[in-house]
Amino acid sequence: MKTMELVNMLAASSGEPTGPLQRSLVRNVAARMAVALALGLMGAALLLAILYGVRSDLRELLQQPLFWMKVSFPLAALLAGQLAASRLALPGMRMGLAPAAGLLLPPALLWLAGGSWLALAPPSQRLDLLLGSSWEVCSANVALLSLPTLASMLWFLRGMAPTQLRAAGAVAGLVAGAQGVLVYSLYCVEMAPPFWGVWYVLGVALPTGAGALCGPWLLRW
Repeated sequence: MKTMELVNMLAASSGEPTGPLQRSLVRNVAARMAVALALGLMGAALLLAILYGVRSDLRELLQQPLFWMKVSFPLAALLAGQLAASRLALPGMRMGLAPAAGLLLPPALLWLAGGSWLALAPPSQRLDLLLGSSWEVCSANVALLSLPTLASMLWFLRGMAPTQLRAAGAVAGLVAGAQGVLVYSLYCVEMAPPFWGVWYVLGVALPTGAGALCGPWLLRW
């Protein structure tokens, strides 16, 4: 976007993208974000293939309802993060209540499912449900796989005109973390909601925090 176009848009706009220039900017946001997500997904998939590989029983895994319950969390978080990022990419725009609530809903539902799962399990099994067999590495693996998307989402935001830099950086990290969980699900053997509610959420929180920290200086324009 040219500087004078941005100045004119800010002067003429009431804050919502209603005019022709604003609508053009919204289309640019959607197109640039799609490229960023595709690049991040390819990078994460490449990292997964190099570092971990894909489960040999993937075909059988895709037929299990519990697997689709597992991937519903990162998919919902990814969609909510995209909506928030598309708003924060626009100059002068705040996230808004609905997108903010959308960001909180996926982990809240996951914690509800995990808590119910624990409540129904015998006490002797609850710690195993929380720790699984990979709790030491799960969150770090998710954070590692999120790095390509974090880089591409920051590239996306730098090409726009965000003004809420810390919030924009945090949302970029959240999108990256959600996409990292989505890709990691093709390798991870853990199938218990209590495990996901702790270690997957922590894996998303790590790039979210990193994005919030680096947003003010990487996204400054």
